[in-house]
Amino acid sequence: MPELTTDVRYVKGIGEQRAKALEKLGIRTLKDLISYFPRAYDDRRNRREIADLADGESACVEAMVSFPPTLSRIRRGLELVKLQATDDTGALDVVFFNQAYMRDSLQAGKTYTFFGKVQASGRKRSMANPIVEREGGRMQTGRIVPVYPLTAGVTQFTMMNAVRQGLDACQKLLPDPLPDEVRREHELCGIDYAYQRIHFPEGEEDLAIARRRMVFEELFLLAAGQYRLRSRRSGQSCTPWRETDLTEFTAALPFSLTAAQERAIRDIQGDLASGRPMNRLVQGDVGSGKTMVAAAALLCAVRNGKQAALMAPTEILAEQHHKGLSPLLEKLGVRCALLTGATGARARREVLAGLESREIQVVIGTHALISGDVVYRALGLVVTDEQHRFGVAQRAALAGKGDRPHLLVMSATPIPRTLALMIYGDLDVSVINELPPGRQEIDTFAVPGSYHQRIYRFIDKEVAAGRQVYMICSMVEENDQIPDERKAAAAYAKMLQEQVFPHLTVACVHGRMKSKEKERVMASFAAGQIHILVSTTVVEVGVDVPNATVMVVEDADRFGLSQLHQLRGRVGRGRYKSYCILISDNRSEEARARLKVMTRTRDGFKIAEEDLRLRGPGDFFGHRQHGLPALKVADLSCDMELLYEAKSAAAKVLERDPELSGEPAMAARVEEMFRASEDAMN
Repeated sequence: MPELTTDVRYVKGIGEQRAKALEKLGIRTLKDLISYFPRAYDDRRNRREIADLADGESACVEAMVSFPPTLSRIRRGLELVKLQATDDTGALDVVFFNQAYMRDSLQAGKTYTFFGKVQASGRKRSMANPIVEREGGRMQTGRIVPVYPLTAGVTQFTMMNAVRQGLDACQKLLPDPLPDEVRREHELCGIDYAYQRIHFPEGEEDLAIARRRMVFEELFLLAAGQYRLRSRRSGQSCTPWRETDLTEFTAALPFSLTAAQERAIRDIQGDLASGRPMNRLVQGDVGSGKTMVAAAALLCAVRNGKQAALMAPTEILAEQHHKGLSPLLEKLGVRCALLTGATGARARREVLAGLESREIQVVIGTHALISGDVVYRALGLVVTDEQHRFGVAQRAALAGKGDRPHLLVMSATPIPRTLALMIYGDLDVSVINELPPGRQEIDTFAVPGSYHQRIYRFIDKEVAAGRQVYMICSMVEENDQIPDERKAAAAYAKMLQEQVFPHLTVACVHGRMKSKEKERVMASFAAGQIHILVSTTVVEVGVDVPNATVMVVEDADRFGLSQLHQLRGRVGRGRYKSYCILISDNRSEEARARLKVMTRTRDGFKIAEEDLRLRGPGDFFGHRQHGLPALKVADLSCDMELLYEAKSAAAKVLERDPELSGEPAMAARVEEMFRASEDAMN
């Protein structure tokens, strides 16, 4: 008897090779299989007569094959099967490319249902590579058909057939994580019906009923997990810290803090004095001054007799923070140290000894800070920079080095409030929504590819004036396949070096490079040894290069607005006039509207709201880096009303039963959801 944990090979037709392909989609068990939901649906219920078919539409036609199909071998690697099918109104020419078996599969005089995209010219109608089913068949035609995300080696029919078998085998075994009273109060269907109809709906109404149930469940469990995280932390206590007089700190700064920075610092001081461990996010736009807010928090820790650690995602960022913060803090009598993977053995021993003896009060570093041999004598504050680059476990590992230390996380990715509700539901949030005076305005232009020669001349002029340039290449090709980013970036850099800028130094950096090599190239660029840095979006959050004044983004329409805003933030960091040039040949109204937003505003929060409105939250960060459990069904751009309903329901259940001891199915699903999220981060 199959169980939810039964290997997917149990399904008839899933052999070793298909099982490996399915594993790439995260499908290993029957539970994984039936939880792999469609991304869209094709309504193939309405059959059309041939004479009524319109050019460009996708439609179902029931027609008889008029004569035996013919097979032609056009050239090596190209075979054509041709046939004509007719109904009472006309004839349909059908062609199959490289599907020789169709010649023998379809028989003259038999009626079939054809579903495909129509090409019409005058009275002539044709289809290429349509889906075909025998008359009366209802697996792939005559119904609403699910459309699944696929990978090489898996077809829609394979996936549909496998899911059908998976549901038949174990649908009744699914435990319902929604408490009965929640289901009744919110008028939600049962879990069996929801799984059946979200895969194979009979009509729009039962699809809507199933989807509403699945969206509610997803948001309910997510809210419950975050509620539990927050309640566990709020239930903890610690010795309240004394309020630190920051007059000396502000006097040491070469500039005045903005009102938003001062507000964030007051939030932090309130947390530190509360008698509960702080768990706060400082969210601010590129260049808004989050680091100075962190510096104030570090000083508060030291003035209360504690040690503090600041963890950055890369060595170069850690070095940058150390270089910026160490002189300021040491002027105030605070001893700082740097600890990364590149720290030499002798220096490392000195840092470890200084931390254990408390001589070192603030340490700045990378994941090296959570190494087993690093011992803190009095760790009271943990700060993580670029919070979305760390998983919960990594932050917890550093926090575990102390006795319930305060936690401050920083993010330079502005996030709309609606999305922040989900991503940071377990954190208190401070927003820095203004830039310090004197920040450079970045002129932003959206232009077509025909401007390339003008752009190259402009780059030459900027480099001649001593400036540097970023050039970002998109990793998505026209057929929506993801190529080898190493080859794509390297080819782009090679073309620029050999054909456009042979007199300049062009270097390349991409996500598949080893960390050491990537940081070596970035460090060379920061040192001014490279004129033009060709990159994928790995520079989105990266080293501060005040001398870089030009950001060119190829195929800009393929990026999210928030990603483009992050990329733009790499320039304009010094005293020189800076520019962002967005190149796109996509002339669709949506693409033009999105890029126009970038030319109109530099406000990251407005851009983020617009990004969410225009394209939804699906992949808001470009890559899912933020540690949020994956939402398989919910869409926060249109399910916000259900989000508030689900959050309220989850809060009621947890107020009554904080440990979910009476709701084992719910507790298990919450744990599974957050564990899967953390695994994806590591």
